[in-house]
Amino acid sequence: MTFGRSGAASVVLNVGGARYSLSRELLKDFPLRRVSRLHGCRSERDVLEVCDDYDRERNEYFFDRHSEAFGFILLYVRGHGKLRFAPRMCELSFYNEMIYWGLEGAHLEYCCQRRLDDRMSDTYTFYSADEPGVLGRDEARPGGAEAAPSRRWLERMRRTFEEPTSSLAAQILASVSVVFVIVSMVVLCASTLPDWRNAAADNRSLDDRSRYSAVPGREPSGIIEAICIGWFTAECIVRFIVSKNKCEFVKRPLNIIDLLAITPYYISVLMTVFTGENSQLQRAGVTLRVLRMMRIFWVIKLARHFIGLQTLGLTLKRCYREMVMLLVFICVAMAIFSALSQLLEHGLDLETSNKDFTSIPAACWWVIISMTTVGYGDMYPITVPGRILGGVCVVSGIVLLALPITFIYHSFVQCYHELKFRSARYSRSLSAEFLN
Repeated sequence: MTFGRSGAASVVLNVGGARYSLSRELLKDFPLRRVSRLHGCRSERDVLEVCDDYDRERNEYFFDRHSEAFGFILLYVRGHGKLRFAPRMCELSFYNEMIYWGLEGAHLEYCCQRRLDDRMSDTYTFYSADEPGVLGRDEARPGGAEAAPSRRWLERMRRTFEEPTSSLAAQILASVSVVFVIVSMVVLCASTLPDWRNAAADNRSLDDRSRYSAVPGREPSGIIEAICIGWFTAECIVRFIVSKNKCEFVKRPLNIIDLLAITPYYISVLMTVFTGENSQLQRAGVTLRVLRMMRIFWVIKLARHFIGLQTLGLTLKRCYREMVMLLVFICVAMAIFSALSQLLEHGLDLETSNKDFTSIPAACWWVIISMTTVGYGDMYPITVPGRILGGVCVVSGIVLLALPITFIYHSFVQCYHELKFRSARYSRSLSAEFLN
């Protein structure tokens, strides 16, 4: 049962002199984390960890905070408009109030996010949810204080592997992971060179001749690949162990990419072990080559450490409707212009017809390279009507591509500032750890 006067149907929040009444039913699931924690308080100590003072007889909780800022925040969480800065109030002070009540910078309107980002960059001031006074739900529960050290340790481990800018150890770990990704990509590219393949074939022949030796020869590229895979596997296992929600961890796109990058190596090793080096697998080497080429997914692992790639992925996730609309525009225009170009270049006069436009599918290639203004020059119209149609196709492609790309561009800028802001929040803890 909630600590306070028993039988009371509502509680009163006194924020800087302004009083707000809330029913106990709404208190448990209230959108503000600090207010909802009052429902789980069981003792006077728990209450004083959440608020500054309280009156048990009147069931009133006192918060020594900015009343006007809380009014703006309360209107936002109740669904009355969008969250913007309070007039005549410093952006940093308002953001400090947001953190105190359990909101983040992402709840602000985009224009206010830009103002806050610029202000924090100018003053080199960053806030984090780990600061004193911004406590989690677990510490407000009974027994949370005893289990807090273990939770903090797991949270620190999770941030070390998930947030490259959260600490100095995370920076070092991210740098090592990037080095392994680069080395694996270099080895993958080098293994496709003719000289490299000839040298590998000679080494395999030498291994066959020395099969009775104590230690058979091994390719250096295979050893490097095994070391890289070992690092990626260990990193993925540790991140899975320290994750909060195992099901959510498996569903994340970057973790799925990690699995796709690691699994082909073990599949190819098992297939080689069970079928032999010179068996049917080697004769039908297409499967093995496909599995080896799937290692190109390793380069996507860089998205975990670079804001630019994260911004690209987040933009594609948020703008999938615009991307679908762009594809629809291109497909519709391709169908129209390819049919017209095939008719003008090949269908009207069979004696002087253009052999490159013998069918509509063949004309589709010319339409797509014309709409995107690439123009390889491998096929082009030769009749006057066809050239006029080509000019219309190019202009139409520029217009159709520009319309949805404008929305995608603005979403990209917004995603970049959001990720940049989230990354900047951890720079304070990184600087403190470096100085210590």
